[in-house]
Amino acid sequence: MSHNGAGVGAGSGGSPIPPTTVMYSQLQPWSQAGAPPCMEPVMGPSIPSRVGTAYETPTKHPWRPAMAYELIQVKHMPEQPVTNQLTKQCFLPKGMKTDGMIFPNLVTGFDRNPQHAARAALYTRYTSNEWYNNNMTKYSESNMNRNLSERMRNDAVRLMRETDEKATSGQRDAGRRLGERITDLTFWRNELNAELEKLIAEMSDINELQRQCGKALLDLEIPLHIAQECLFHRESRQGTEKVHDIVEKALLVESNNLRNSRDRLGGLHEKISKQALDCRGAQHLLEDDVSHKESSLGIDSMCHQLNNHSRGITYYGGIEKFDPSVSTQESWAQASSEHVRRSQAERAKLSQLRSDAQSVVNSVATTVWDFWSNTNNAFDRRSQEMAEAKNRVQLHLQKVQQELFDMEKHLFLLQKAIQDKSGPLKVAQTRLEARSHREGVELCKDHAQDRLVQEVQDIQGAVETLHHKLMEAEATHQGLLKTRCTLEVDLRNKVNALFIDREKCMSLRRSFPVSNLIKY
Repeated sequence: MSHNGAGVGAGSGGSPIPPTTVMYSQLQPWSQAGAPPCMEPVMGPSIPSRVGTAYETPTKHPWRPAMAYELIQVKHMPEQPVTNQLTKQCFLPKGMKTDGMIFPNLVTGFDRNPQHAARAALYTRYTSNEWYNNNMTKYSESNMNRNLSERMRNDAVRLMRETDEKATSGQRDAGRRLGERITDLTFWRNELNAELEKLIAEMSDINELQRQCGKALLDLEIPLHIAQECLFHRESRQGTEKVHDIVEKALLVESNNLRNSRDRLGGLHEKISKQALDCRGAQHLLEDDVSHKESSLGIDSMCHQLNNHSRGITYYGGIEKFDPSVSTQESWAQASSEHVRRSQAERAKLSQLRSDAQSVVNSVATTVWDFWSNTNNAFDRRSQEMAEAKNRVQLHLQKVQQELFDMEKHLFLLQKAIQDKSGPLKVAQTRLEARSHREGVELCKDHAQDRLVQEVQDIQGAVETLHHKLMEAEATHQGLLKTRCTLEVDLRNKVNALFIDREKCMSLRRSFPVSNLIKY
């Protein structure tokens, strides 16, 4: 865009500024620049635009001339504030290749260019309404600032009173809470001390209980070994004889009962052997809890006595953000209650161990004898059942043998019948073949021809039927052979199972030393 020297400004020599050192941008009219026409801001933010914008229109007025300085703005390349002061020769930055720009002054520029100064003065004046509105704005701002200041002072006074009351109330409430905490600590300390004394008084010697339970455990090994040996022998049964019968159920129940009895006695023995350690552990927990509560009681008592005039109080910045707590009020009380409960449980165990040991041993002795008798009765019943089953298998085996003999004779008769049909079939087919050599019209399909064909078909059907029956008979014969083999195997398995139950298992159970059963 081209521009005039009077509108843009030039140096003292009037030389134009090269286009490479300036930048042009669209401007608003000078009346909206925010500064009076005779003042040029050197630094700092620009003055807010004036309020008088009621007369602005999107189009220019026809009586106002268009000037070049309304449309462009010149900015120096180093991007420093461009004023008359900074663009003089003494204020130019180093390395600048061109002369500084001098903007026209609206007061002194009249002598050098009257026409330009008159136009600028006409274009940069404010109206009366703008002047009045500016005054009213200043008054409103003053009233608003005074009201705001008064409200802030009142709020500050109220806040100071509220903070004083809140601090006093908070300190009083904290002291009350500390007093309640001291009461709780004293209560639990006394409870723990009382329980500790009772636990120490209840502890006594339990070596006799250990000896009794050890002897009962040794006495259970013999019947358990016999039951397991019987189960082991019965595992050598073959085929379908390896059945989950009443004997196996009785042996499993007896073994489980013996294991449970052994576990009961073992658990009782373990309880007795560890009871001293458990009591000592409960005692250690009580002593440790009592010592911690004594320490906490001293600290909380000291904190409860502190006030604003106590010696030694000071600032600890950020201490409210540090939370070393490892428990809550409920979990703290629950922990102490748990220690007391454990000590009571240990004392109850100590007082009941002797009676429990006696009752457990007597109960074990009774159940061992009962299951032993039930298993022997099951062996007797099972032996009778297997003997009857063995006899029935032998009877069926004899019947199958007889049926096999009859079936073999029947197979022979079927084969002979099939062989007997070969002669008639040969005769009929030979006749048909011979009649096929007739000549001319003698090749007649007469009744003889039809009967020969029917005879061949009948014989072939009969032979096919006999073959089918022969195949069925052979399949039945094979089934009988398989049945005989199965019965023989079953008979052998039953004999073996009967031998195991009667000879191997019952012999062990008859020799059990009943007189040496657990007794006290």
